[in-house]
Amino acid sequence: MNIKKIGSGTYKIHGNVSVLSCAAVVGDMEKKGPLGHCFEHYSSDEYFGQDSFEKAESYMQKEAMKYAVEKSGYTAEDIEFIFAGDLLNQCIGSNYSVRDTAIQFFGLYGACSTMAEGLILGAMAIDGGFASRVIAMTSSHFCSAERQFRFPLEYGAVRPRSAQWTVTGAGCVVLGCEKTFPRIRHVCPGAVCDMGIKDMGNMGAAMAPAAALTLKRFLDDTGTTPEDYDLILSGDLGEVGYDLLKNLLSHDNIFLGNNYDDCGRLIYDRKTQDVHSGGSGCGCSASVLTGYVLPKMRCREYNNVLFMTTGALMSPISSLQGETIPGIAHLVHLQNDGEVEAQA
Repeated sequence: MNIKKIGSGTYKIHGNVSVLSCAAVVGDMEKKGPLGHCFEHYSSDEYFGQDSFEKAESYMQKEAMKYAVEKSGYTAEDIEFIFAGDLLNQCIGSNYSVRDTAIQFFGLYGACSTMAEGLILGAMAIDGGFASRVIAMTSSHFCSAERQFRFPLEYGAVRPRSAQWTVTGAGCVVLGCEKTFPRIRHVCPGAVCDMGIKDMGNMGAAMAPAAALTLKRFLDDTGTTPEDYDLILSGDLGEVGYDLLKNLLSHDNIFLGNNYDDCGRLIYDRKTQDVHSGGSGCGCSASVLTGYVLPKMRCREYNNVLFMTTGALMSPISSLQGETIPGIAHLVHLQNDGEVEAQA
């Protein structure tokens, strides 16, 4: 009998799985955005002192991990596992960021959904008794992502209005079994959802159906409604995906109100920063979570949060071959105290 599973695919975390610390490292454009005051660690140099954009991305992860571990009060020797990933081929941003540590490592690829994926696996590892402390982290870099997925920057390609701007940023969370807040109460892993979208300039449309699938599953499984939460935050749907998600859920009589927002809408000022539909990339949701949401939970401004990251599971090769873009969305329920009643 699976005592942790609720409904069709949500899992209750029975033990103490808490956020011990977190840190974000971002680029200059993110620092100049509406959440810039939330980011203590940043660089105005897009190379972060390195000699390539890819090395800069690894550097961001290393720095975010260093700051998060320092704030936790522990050392690297006290961490059992690292769950990390990024957008680069073979996850080299993450692989190289941890190669100087001796911590056991799981490399993840969930595209822009990787932050929640890492939190889910980390929470399961702690709740299952396999670890006491773990790290979940991810990153993205505008220049490395453009080079890999779209065009060289020198090409000067014109982006459609539905396109998004890849966030230059990294976020790291240290999870532990200590009795502190916020805690991870439930997790809802996503399923791959492919609605036939092929346009790489419209990631929001490719990912929104997966977000609708996951959020509906979670609400149905727990017997809760959007109004039960202080904040429902999707990963990086941007303006297009944000509107589409609300529309898709309305067909199931699920109506997202003012407590719903998207990291891709929050991190940039779309009126003054030329980001079209908003932010994207693994570092988008990771930076917003670690720089903005979790500190607000620590201050009790938010007490009950659904954090749902979305990913477009394509590659440069699949796109060149004319394949569609599958989407996925992973959800983590964070809570300070008390519990939303779950109806199994």
